Amino acid sequence: MKRGSLALGVFAGFILNLLLGGVLPIIGDLIAGFVAGYLAVGAGRGFAAGFLSGILGGLILGILLAVALPLLAPFLPSLVPILTWLQVGALLIPVILSLKGAILSAIGGLIGGIIASKH
Repeated sequence: MKRGSLALGVFAGFILNLLLGGVLPIIGDLIAGFVAGYLAVGAGRGFAAGFLSGILGGLILGILLAVALPLLAPFLPSLVPILTWLQVGALLIPVILSLKGAILSAIGGLIGGIIASKH
């Protein structure tokens, strides 16, 4: 059985998660995880590669959204009265997106790893 590269799987899944995670919220995470798992080869390694790439991609995407929200507030005066609540929510966005990306990418990585090990 050939062994894939876990690091390459995580890196490729991370890049795909950044590119597809915001555009295709659920399908993008699954595709990124599938590619990560396919490159890692094997069910356990595919699951790990998908999980790690999903955590990293979701965290970076969440941080970008959390930083962008306060920067956009001066341009949207209707947000000023609820800005403190939005900032609290902005702290939760990276955590929520990271968990969502990790779970969906891990499922995709598991599927990709199984398919890659069958070939």
